[in-house]
Amino acid sequence: MPLSPRSLQRSQSLQEQTYQALRTAILSGELMPGQRLIETHLAKKLQVSRTPIREAVRQLQREELVIAEPNNILRVATISMTDAIQLYDCRLALEQLSVVEACEHATESQIQNLNLMVMQAEKLINSKPSQLTNFQLLDLDYRFHRLLAESSGNLWLRSLLDQVFDKMMLLRIHTIQNNRDVLEIRTEHRQIYEAVQARNPDAATQAIKAHLVASKERVAREMQNLQQTSSIVQEG
Repeated sequence: MPLSPRSLQRSQSLQEQTYQALRTAILSGELMPGQRLIETHLAKKLQVSRTPIREAVRQLQREELVIAEPNNILRVATISMTDAIQLYDCRLALEQLSVVEACEHATESQIQNLNLMVMQAEKLINSKPSQLTNFQLLDLDYRFHRLLAESSGNLWLRSLLDQVFDKMMLLRIHTIQNNRDVLEIRTEHRQIYEAVQARNPDAATQAIKAHLVASKERVAREMQNLQQTSSIVQEG
């Protein structure tokens, strides 16, 4: 959703609307990792005063989606290689529990929705690459993994994963725009779905572990490529 005053709905508090608009802009990649945030510019774009902007930014800082540099310059948070590896390690621990419990607790409706997302991904992956389709693929990936967490019936697990997913979105937006292949949600997601659909926790654990380990390696490789490209440009 483009950052604009049209995104603000007056039924909510102005501060909450401003926060949601900025958060969506960050997690969708409209405001890119590392991009400087200037209160006056944001206020003008959303047609609000600086007060709700300031309050929204403070909330985003608490969520570590926005950082303040020593000179008080505000930027969208970035994810380092170390951050990426640690976030994937968290997902490995949490999502193995997620699929084991999903095998036991998932409803037939939830399993059908997992299958629908897999089929949507299989169709979308063959479409022409674009910023829109990349975002749609990321959204499908997020919804698939979040539905697995919901299917576990463990609300604390879902809450913890939501925090990890938000941080990872900063990373995934950046890498997929440069290389769509870092996101494999066709074969690997189908293997996870089939294991959960069969109520087989051992197979589900093996499938989610293989998926996340492979994903971590693809993202780490792409981050290294981006760093090397950036170094060459700076030297040139």
